[in-house]
Amino acid sequence: MKLAKLGAGPEIFHTVQGEGISAGCPAVLIRTSRCNLHCVWCDTDHTWNFEGTPWPHEKDAVPGYTKHRKADVTFELSPADAARAILAFGCPRVVITGGEPLLQEKELLETARIILAEMPDCIFEVETNGTRIPSPEFGETVHQFNVSPKLSNAGMPENLRLVPEALAHFAASPKAWFKFVVATPSDLAEIQTLRSRFAIPPQRILLMPEGRTAAELDLSAPQLAELCRDLGYRFCDRLHIRLWGDKRGV
Repeated sequence: MKLAKLGAGPEIFHTVQGEGISAGCPAVLIRTSRCNLHCVWCDTDHTWNFEGTPWPHEKDAVPGYTKHRKADVTFELSPADAARAILAFGCPRVVITGGEPLLQEKELLETARIILAEMPDCIFEVETNGTRIPSPEFGETVHQFNVSPKLSNAGMPENLRLVPEALAHFAASPKAWFKFVVATPSDLAEIQTLRSRFAIPPQRILLMPEGRTAAELDLSAPQLAELCRDLGYRFCDRLHIRLWGDKRGV
């Protein structure tokens, strides 16, 4: 299994969930490497923006930024070893993120089954871009899908970032919640279009303010909360940003 690398080991750490309906809950986060999308603003570009790839990123304008050497940011781990690393924390909630976790569904399912054999009450969340339909076995094992369809601000053609069959699947699933970061009025218009097109229940849509610092979040959070109230959506802060800023491994 290909995981993101954090320091000398895999990006597996004990934290609290920072976003979504379980924000604030203690959790073990495991970050997979590799993604089938390449958002220009991605804050986990170490999972996909490798040397030799053609994709642009907003960090290209930052002096000294270069694409990542794949071997330097990837940690190979077996499903059994990943399960042991997660179980060592004794925490009954696991957040599987990426990258795009569903690219490694088979290995993650094996990891989850090993954990459940030892910790039957463990809850699994999967963060996904909503472009792939999980297998029935994986869908049954996972308790919660945090789906983040990518808007046009991601800098990719619609046919790459929106897969109608997959979005329709998640819209019909009681396990799926849709979360969006809103930075501009055009973002909100796109979200409204997606809600209508795929019949996403409004109570399963979460809107989050854009920002990589608490001060930036505060610029739009009050207005966004009012929009959620009026539209029947759920307002969601970005707790990890407020606690630790734009920092990995916490």
